[in-house]
Amino acid sequence: MSDPYFQQLFADRIGGANYGKGTEIYKFEKIKRAKRQALANHPERELLDFGIGENDSMAPESVRQVMAAEINKQENRGYADNGVAEFKEAAAGFMQREFGVELDPATEVNHTIGSKPAYAMLPAVFINPGDVTLITVPGYPVAGTHTMYYGGIVHKLPLLAENHFFPDLERISPDILAKAKLLVLNYPNSPTGKTATTDFYKRAIDFANQHQIVVVQDAAHAMLSFDQEPTSFLAVPGAKEVGVEVHSMSKGFDMIGWRMGWVCGNPLIVQAFSDVKDNSDSGQFIATQKAAAAALDDPSIPKIIREKYRRRMKKLVGVLKRCGFDCQMPGGTYFLYTPAPRGLADGTTFENGEAASQYLIREQSICTVPWDDAGAFLRFSVTYVAGDEAAEDALMAETESRLKSLAPVF
Repeated sequence: MSDPYFQQLFADRIGGANYGKGTEIYKFEKIKRAKRQALANHPERELLDFGIGENDSMAPESVRQVMAAEINKQENRGYADNGVAEFKEAAAGFMQREFGVELDPATEVNHTIGSKPAYAMLPAVFINPGDVTLITVPGYPVAGTHTMYYGGIVHKLPLLAENHFFPDLERISPDILAKAKLLVLNYPNSPTGKTATTDFYKRAIDFANQHQIVVVQDAAHAMLSFDQEPTSFLAVPGAKEVGVEVHSMSKGFDMIGWRMGWVCGNPLIVQAFSDVKDNSDSGQFIATQKAAAAALDDPSIPKIIREKYRRRMKKLVGVLKRCGFDCQMPGGTYFLYTPAPRGLADGTTFENGEAASQYLIREQSICTVPWDDAGAFLRFSVTYVAGDEAAEDALMAETESRLKSLAPVF
């Protein structure tokens, strides 16, 4: 069958005339296929899924009750455009209460339909062909993908254990710095679990001023901080002069799927983001914004969620250590990032994290996510489905039994 005439019309950014003809399989699609095969081959064996990255609980009942009430109000039926005052005020109040950050809700905050669209839109604000976005790896790729869509260049900054999972800003070449416009950070960091220090944020601010670069700080896991109180980039003096912070309602409020977040910080950058947003979407459903505002006004919600994942993480770290893994409690997030085994006691070897991950799914029905961007690592998520602590403990016991029987070699 011949190609349709429009095969030649696809944009180069998604593959041009070769779009749809490639054979490369995306990492997460490989994991999904391996999971399906493991379930088919071993229907008697429970799949232990540490690969998922979304909260296993619904939003609190109090938030759902607000949503239920708001969806029946006539005034909430229309377009939200750049957001309603109630949500912006709640976001500003949250930033003040939790981090001591003062924001003008009218000019320094705007909602977004989840944080993901923010990383798609912010490159549109700054990136012209040939401009550079500095982005940490491993990490969330969306800002980099859209940088390339606009003809920009992505320069990757590896997060290495020997540098405490901070990017080495001093080793970026002058040629790259001359073209760089954006520095995308993410703390608490996904997937490494590292939390940021005030000293690091100060260095990032100095770096941004020196090289005239805008900082975009991804704070999706902000409230899941274990080794220190939750912090904000914007709480550091000078941060608002060089950038913005992007927050999400997903991780810290059990609102996965509700698609609510916000961009806050420098008012001119927020305005520019809002202009792009105004030409990209018509805003999140107003009832959803009002329910999210109610969640932001309740300081108990993120505390309860944080303690749940802290408890689960401690259990997982204990299990993996007993099975030979070199790991410790992460600073934050619900992800545990640990070196992948090089092989097993029976002589099986793994060339990278992906090979180890595929083996664990295929042979033991244990699902993890591999990261090979800066060394061979596996990411375990503690967002597995478990209704109570007894279910958590049973899952941990089964995990330990399967991993110990493998005798992983590091």
